[in-house]
Formats: sequence, structure tokens, C-alpha cells
Amino acid sequence: MNEIRRYIVSSEEDGIRLDRWFRIHFPQVTFAYLNKLTRTGQVRVQGGRAKTSTRLKIDQELRVPPLMFDARPADAPKGDVKPLTREETEFFQSMVIFEDRDLYVLNKPSGFAVQGGSKTFQHLDGLLMGLAKKSGERPLLVHRLDRDTSGVIVVAKRRSIASALGKLFATRAVKKTYWAVVKGIPKPSQGRIDVALTKGQGPEGDRVRPSEKDEENSRHATTYYAVVDTAPPITAWVSLKPVTGRQHQLRAHMAYIGTPILGDEKYGGNANLPEGISKKLHLHARRIVFPHPREGVVDISASLPPHMRETWNTFGFDPDRYETDTE
Repeated sequence: MNEIRRYIVSSEEDGIRLDRWFRIHFPQVTFAYLNKLTRTGQVRVQGGRAKTSTRLKIDQELRVPPLMFDARPADAPKGDVKPLTREETEFFQSMVIFEDRDLYVLNKPSGFAVQGGSKTFQHLDGLLMGLAKKSGERPLLVHRLDRDTSGVIVVAKRRSIASALGKLFATRAVKKTYWAVVKGIPKPSQGRIDVALTKGQGPEGDRVRPSEKDEENSRHATTYYAVVDTAPPITAWVSLKPVTGRQHQLRAHMAYIGTPILGDEKYGGNANLPEGISKKLHLHARRIVFPHPREGVVDISASLPPHMRETWNTFGFDPDRYETDTE
């Protein structure tokens, strides 16, 4: 995309945040990239500067500058994208744990990226592009998970549903529960972590760190946690419920209170792991609950990935026994 483009906010997009609008229309744009575009005034709403949190109104005009990649509409199949192979189709279907005419809910494996990058060529967004070749309309990501985080992720089958879900995800109408195994045992056994986060600089640019709330680029972040079971003094199984949705929020918050998530090499969770425990990240998006854009409620839980189930077995944790308490 090598020219400035202008878009008009539709009735379906009324009230949506600017970062959600970009996530729907241009999922290739990372939050860090969008933050740079808004900070430098390259993205404008009604001719004025805007923040990533700016809420859009119907009929407003968005100015989108030249981007660093092909920025055709997100639901338009790309000419060089091939339909999914049989193996890719089977892999995608193996992730589906719920489907109706409007959306998919997937159980994403640990280690599978949601979006592409400089060294990432196989990712969920690529599979969605391939699906567009068959259906004529590209399914859209509604939210994201880190590459190494497994579990539930929602995909809209068309733009109108993505827009409706984007508005929901911008509020507290969506309830998420994560399961994790951490080093040590959090004290107290349940609580609230209310610590602002900011993206690191230089070599630490792929991480976040605690910050003061008035610090530049600092973003408010809140997480509720509860210890479900323990294997003292080594580790604990915790249930995590984020109120906000910041990059690496759960990982940084658990490290902040001194109990990093097992296998988390970025935040101190891979040092001195117990013998026989996988070095993969032990963080799983277990459950998601949200109002369906049409009617009713979607309430879906995803089974643990193999490496986490092995850890559960090693420490004697029983995911079925504590189902009610942790969700």
C-alpha cells in the first residue's frame, strides 16, 4: 500500500475503538505499529490526531497512511494465496471446538502463531486467507493469543460479525479464564494485580515491564488470580482472569508477584525447572464466555495441550475435579 486512503465509519462500526477497527480491517498491523502511526499523527480521524483508544462514530472519516505491506481489505482474498491443502484443512478442523454460521471458536495449539512475522510463515491468519479462497469471504481474527499460549480463540466468519464482536471485546462483556502453572506459590492465595505495563526498549523490545501509570506509553492492566491447587513448595496451579487485555499481561503480572509461569523464558519461568517438566510455556486460555452477536451466549472451554496435561499428571492436579471452582 503506497498511497493515503480514506475510509468512512459504517453504522456497524459505530462506537468501536480505533485499534479494534484496525484489527478487523488490517490484522497485519500490530499494536506497536499502530501506536507509532497514531503517535506521529499519520492516522487521523476527521482530520485530527487520534489515539489507539479513540472510539469511532458513524460517518467519521479515517485517514490511513501508506503501510509497510499490502493493505487490501482484510476480507479480500489475495491473488497469490492458494486454497488450503488437505493437510491444512484437516489441521484447521482439528482446532475447531465450536462453529455456527457466524463464527468459529478454536483451541489453538501452543507454538502455533496467530499472525505472520519476519520469520513466521505458518500461522492462523494464513489459514484464514486460504479459507477465503473457498468461501469467497475471509474469516477474521477477533483477538489474539501469544504464539506459545494455547487455548480458545474466536474467529468471525465475516466482517459484520467481526465488527460486532470487536465492540464486545472492547468492553467487559467478554469473560476469559486462563489456567497456568507457576513457580512457587502465590501469597495470598487469591488477589488482584493492578500494575500498569509498558513495552520495553532496545533488546527488551519484545517484552513488557511494570511502570508508573503516568509514565509515557504506560497502559493500565488488571488481573485477578486464584490458586486452585499446589505442589508445595515447588509450584501451583492458578486460575487467571484478566480485566484488561495487554500484551503479555498475565505473564508479566505473575512474574511481578514473584511466581513466573513455568516455561516462560521472557519473564523468568524457565530457570531451574523440575526434572521432567516441559520447557514450553504453561499458559492456556481455558474458557471464554460472551454474548453471541445474534442471540444467546457462547460459553466454550478448551482442553489442555499435551505438555500441560503431562505436568498436571506429574503434580497430581485434576482438571476435572476442580472444574467449577476454577471457571
